[in-house]
Amino acid sequence: MTPTIAQPALPADWRDLVALTKPRVMSLVVFTGLCGLLAAPVQLPLVLGFTAILCIALGAGAAGALNQWYEADLDALMRRTANRPLPAKRMDRQTALHFGVGLSVFSVVLMDLATNHLAAVLLAVSILFYVLVYTVWLKRRTAQNIVIGGAAGAFPPLIGWVAATGQIDLLPALLFAIIFLWTPPHFWALSLFVRSDYAAAKVPMLPVVAGIRNTRLQILLYSVSVVVAAILPFALGLTGPIYGISAAVLNIVFIILAAAVFANRAEDPAGMKPERRLFAFSILYLFGLFAALVVDRWVI
Repeated sequence: MTPTIAQPALPADWRDLVALTKPRVMSLVVFTGLCGLLAAPVQLPLVLGFTAILCIALGAGAAGALNQWYEADLDALMRRTANRPLPAKRMDRQTALHFGVGLSVFSVVLMDLATNHLAAVLLAVSILFYVLVYTVWLKRRTAQNIVIGGAAGAFPPLIGWVAATGQIDLLPALLFAIIFLWTPPHFWALSLFVRSDYAAAKVPMLPVVAGIRNTRLQILLYSVSVVVAAILPFALGLTGPIYGISAAVLNIVFIILAAAVFANRAEDPAGMKPERRLFAFSILYLFGLFAALVVDRWVI
């Protein structure tokens, strides 16, 4: 009988390296980081501003690569992630590890040289938080993985602001809070209609361990907290009417969609149209809210 020989991973090309960085996730990270930079009262020279945003993008890509390096076994068990470079055997894990570590170090060092020490420290903390706290510690252990781990994705506007000003102020802290509170309803809406994937991989996402009904309740509660956090910049006089009106409209739609999710009784993914609508709108919500902030700061 001829012994079976394990096939080595195929050589990775540039598209697989790009896929490691999670470009869809990176686009939102870059946008919120850019908004934090543009909303700051101090404007960096164009070259330094571009470099700061590049560093945020590279840092986010590094975190995504290290996440996929560590979670290659989980990704292989879920349909929506099975075609990623590592589970699809288009790349070996060592390449992903070296790529992720190299991008991490480069992005932090470049941020430090181009802007200031505090921005570089925050960038390093965001990468380490996503990789060590969320990916390694929380994701496989607790249904609160997204709640706590959401802090990693909330850093970009804070980093952008600090890159320009060198200090942390109330407005960027509120922007951090908005994304932190937005993350659970955004991801729980997704996890409801792909919960079979998480169950197959034994990832303790909230719908898997607490049930569909409880998850819908938590989505509604966190949506209310997002609305409150989004109103605060205007209520505290940190922004003008353009942001205030935009936030009000976006918040009304967000709450209506979250309420529709709570009212939904379907347990089959085919019947989870409210969840899909909330997930899709939540992305537009964050883009719209932060875009309104920048317009408000530049026009008023």
